[in-house]
Amino acid sequence: MHRRPPTQPGDRVQLRTWIAIVLLIFGVGQAAWAGQGDERKGTMLVYLGTYTGPKSQGIYVSRLNLSTGALTAPELAGEADQPSFLAIHPNKRYLYAVGESGYGAEGKAGSVSAFAIDSTTGKLTRLNSQSSKGSGPCYLVVDKAGKNVLLANYGGGSLAVLPILTDGRLGEASSFIQHTGSGPNPARQKGPHAHSINLDAANRFAVAADLGLDKLLVYRFDSVKGSLAPNDPAFAAVKPGAGPRHFAFHPRGNFAYVINEIDSTITAFSYDDQKGILKALQSVSTLPAGFEGKDLSTAEVQVHPSGKFLYGSNRGHDSIVVFAIDSTKGTLTLIEHEATQGKTPRNFGIDPTGRYLLAANQDSDSVVVFRIDPQTGKLDPTGHRVKVGSPVCVKFLQQE
Repeated sequence: MHRRPPTQPGDRVQLRTWIAIVLLIFGVGQAAWAGQGDERKGTMLVYLGTYTGPKSQGIYVSRLNLSTGALTAPELAGEADQPSFLAIHPNKRYLYAVGESGYGAEGKAGSVSAFAIDSTTGKLTRLNSQSSKGSGPCYLVVDKAGKNVLLANYGGGSLAVLPILTDGRLGEASSFIQHTGSGPNPARQKGPHAHSINLDAANRFAVAADLGLDKLLVYRFDSVKGSLAPNDPAFAAVKPGAGPRHFAFHPRGNFAYVINEIDSTITAFSYDDQKGILKALQSVSTLPAGFEGKDLSTAEVQVHPSGKFLYGSNRGHDSIVVFAIDSTKGTLTLIEHEATQGKTPRNFGIDPTGRYLLAANQDSDSVVVFRIDPQTGKLDPTGHRVKVGSPVCVKFLQQE
């Protein structure tokens, strides 16, 4: 019978050495894995809609560092034709984009496309496209239940609802509304121009801003049927010739704001979420007092997630205007105007954490990052910017 030789001191040292090496490798691997998790938690995907042409081929994706405000160089996420406005499904698996086309072609409609999102890379895979039922689709949202896409056709002056199928694809329109009428500005308001559509927090009422009619048209929304029906009262009016463009509800749901493109103003409203009634409270200029310039217009309006501040973009003046919101009255007090460090800020986005504002400068092909002061609402340039051709929409995807 052979006995195993007793372990020698050198063997014990060698064994301890190998154990240490294994533990070290395991520890490094754990740290690396944990580091990747921390890094992912500290970033957010940013989708950029564009006007396509020589400098752009569709929808781009970047990653925002939530600690520094740095953006990675945008990469093409998915090819698309004129994806000037985007919306992300509540389940974070699908993205929808308008195809803003059809201008100047009688009866020709634009399109809306559905994409699947790769949760790791952010890249997009086209699922299908449907007609927008009107020319020049310019704005869309996904309803809170994730069952429908609601959209506004600027050129056609109409609204449509497209059902979302179980696999994220879009069905044919389940509802269509054609606006009629005109406004006092013959150059801009010869007919209706639906410029946005937004849903309240309860998913019960949709508000459509029509630039051509100087109205915020209110509709009762049925998510199950995918239908829109005029509310009673059917609309709230703004000043004649103002040209309402984009609209935002306050996080508490009791106030709302519309930015008026033609006369560069913002109108504040109280909102009755039980009856879908808007009542005007105040109208303020988005421009500095006494400022006069050429080709002035507004574009985007958003309320900070805290509900304390309101932001709007000025084209021509090339700035973001910042207001404080009175928590009781809903009225606005000017805080500042901050230059966007580029030309024609058509759109901007505030990340869901409320730390950063990203301004999309359409005519200088840049997206510029500003840090938001949580106490004052003021914008502080981070020094971070990226280049992308004709950026006109900014949307965030916070990954799990």
